[in-house]
Amino acid sequence: MQKRKLGNNGLEVSALGFGCMGLNFLDGVGLDKKDATALLHHAVERGVTFFDTAEAYGPYTNEELVGEGLQPYRKDIVIATKFGCKDASPAAGLDSRPETIRSVTEASLRRLKTDYIDLLYQHRVDPNVPIEDVAGTVKDLIAEGKVKYFGLSEASVKTIRKAHAIQPVSALQSEYSLFWREPEHAIIPTLEELGIGFVPFSPLGKGFLTGAINTKLEAVDRRNVLPRFTEENIKANLVLVDALTEIAQQKNVTTGQLALAWLLAQKPWITPIPGTTKLPRLEENIASTNVILTAEDLAKIDSITSSITLVGDRYPEFLEKQIDK
Repeated sequence: MQKRKLGNNGLEVSALGFGCMGLNFLDGVGLDKKDATALLHHAVERGVTFFDTAEAYGPYTNEELVGEGLQPYRKDIVIATKFGCKDASPAAGLDSRPETIRSVTEASLRRLKTDYIDLLYQHRVDPNVPIEDVAGTVKDLIAEGKVKYFGLSEASVKTIRKAHAIQPVSALQSEYSLFWREPEHAIIPTLEELGIGFVPFSPLGKGFLTGAINTKLEAVDRRNVLPRFTEENIKANLVLVDALTEIAQQKNVTTGQLALAWLLAQKPWITPIPGTTKLPRLEENIASTNVILTAEDLAKIDSITSSITLVGDRYPEFLEKQIDK
């Protein structure tokens, strides 16, 4: 698989990463350790070098799973994790005090069974802690060799600039896909100006862009709390999936592959991190890196999708309040 550079500080990753959260944290069930480890190993063997986790996934158990599962490949891969949720729970609020960042980092190092974290993100911007203090703390951790690169997640342009002035930001992780294109307005131009990589989470619209969702979700599905995934909104937004599926069929690829290829075609410093628990879906996602979209293809996608207005907020109110604006 081809590699991409995130930021100007030397961080190189596979063109497609792997979002590990769903391995044991989503939809009420997850893979057992044996199956999760096998999936992680297969991803590495197929060229994936970039793996994303967080203390809040579980909480804690996802880091443990990833750390143990990827230990045989540690020198050849990039592991990203995050701090910033109070008691590792988004529902409990935010906490990016310097002493918390340090304690969380030490705990993450132990769970990940490693001496260093490749990419350490602030999970959400804490309005009660100056971003300069956050960036300064991570800068110290980098100087100590415990962290290699600094990242932000769902940060505003103002916050990105302030943080970057203290410690260069290598990557911003935020939601971006054909299901959510808000970053195109101000975030992506700022990242390009400052030389910061972009890591889109939910690059398949939390599964919506695969075309596999066409009715109400199962009761255990965590996406039930998301306004865009009410039964009414799912039905309304299927017009986007139908349009993309038609284009995908013409290209002889799946709808999900088209969506990932579209992201990869936007900028050479964008690396999506789709997650899955299924080997066939992993193979499908990896194959998207070989899909070539011409300028005509991209123009067609933009023309069709720009005429579609999606309905439903992407987050419930308590999570929306945690987004830096």
